[in-house]
Amino acid sequence: MAEQYSTIAEEIKNKLPADEIIYDLAEVFKVFGDSTRTKILSCLTFGELKVSDIAEACQMSVSAVSHQLRILRNAKLIRGRKDGKEVIYALDDKHVELIIECGLSHLREED
Repeated sequence: MAEQYSTIAEEIKNKLPADEIIYDLAEVFKVFGDSTRTKILSCLTFGELKVSDIAEACQMSVSAVSHQLRILRNAKLIRGRKDGKEVIYALDDKHVELIIECGLSHLREED
């Protein structure tokens, strides 16, 4: 029986992502671990927004939002594009929205 568990553990070990990938994944979840950043990401699920629009929706200062946007951009969760003098922000891809949707779905589950 112990040999069977050893074989299962070995199979699992061989299928796990590399340690570097696990580390990077944990870093992504750390970024989501801040409620302000998660609120900003949630705003961006509605579409592209200017910093001032995000600040107003989140009831925050433009400089506070800009600071958080920098962190989100460095984590590759959002992207920005220039529109004249302003930058328009959006979620980087559908995966970011799916992470938010999965989290909300999990929270709404009834026991």
